[in-house]
Amino acid sequence: MTVTLEASDGVGTIRLDRPPMNALDVATQDRLRELAEEATRREDVRAVVLYGGEKVFAAGADIKEMQAMDHTAMVVRSKALQDAFTAVARIPKPVVAAVTGYALGGGCELALCADFRIAADNAKLGQPEILLGLIPGAGGTQRLARLVGPSRAKDLIFTGRHVRADEALAIGLVDRVVPAAEVYEQARAWAAALAKGPALALRAAKEAVDAGLETDIDTGLTIERNWFAGLFATEDRERGMRSFVEDGPGKAKFL
Repeated sequence: MTVTLEASDGVGTIRLDRPPMNALDVATQDRLRELAEEATRREDVRAVVLYGGEKVFAAGADIKEMQAMDHTAMVVRSKALQDAFTAVARIPKPVVAAVTGYALGGGCELALCADFRIAADNAKLGQPEILLGLIPGAGGTQRLARLVGPSRAKDLIFTGRHVRADEALAIGLVDRVVPAAEVYEQARAWAAALAKGPALALRAAKEAVDAGLETDIDTGLTIERNWFAGLFATEDRERGMRSFVEDGPGKAKFL
């Protein structure tokens, strides 16, 4: 399998495994969508790590495979490509990308689907599609601009240049830079801490933020208000408030 999902202690790791560079061919894209949907369904997965291994996250699409496609083929394929990445972005649980080595093109777009990105100090990220006479097609023009702002996104997309980890951190493309040997460990620790939290509240928080970014402030506040009120019907809310009153803040244990 080019992509696998393994779960333990509430954390599911979606692992890209297509040596040597984890090129995202059609089969890998489709498998990624399947496992994102599986991670969404599984109750034993409460948080997710996206990982490509110790050497590389994903160096982009399979260019040889794409070269053989004509316009008609890509009209059909492009929707499935975006759907695969959107399935990852819509996992209703905390998702962290553990970025090692190259995260270019589709690899960068996959990292953009996470809620949080931890990068190795030797990582390089970018959207080099312009060098092929193309633009990003798996969400890069949209998610990158929303994350780092339109001017910075256009700089990366127009030039196709690679961004080193320190610059990626400075512009907000990644959230933490750590030694390469610690990337997966720290990503898993982040996910494991959240896996112990209130699952429904975390889902509500993620959906409120993500949906709110796609609309105007008043609609976003309505989304927030509806989720906020709805959580008063959950056992997690009862547990959290009872623990706060009886034991003090930050001591609640959620199922």
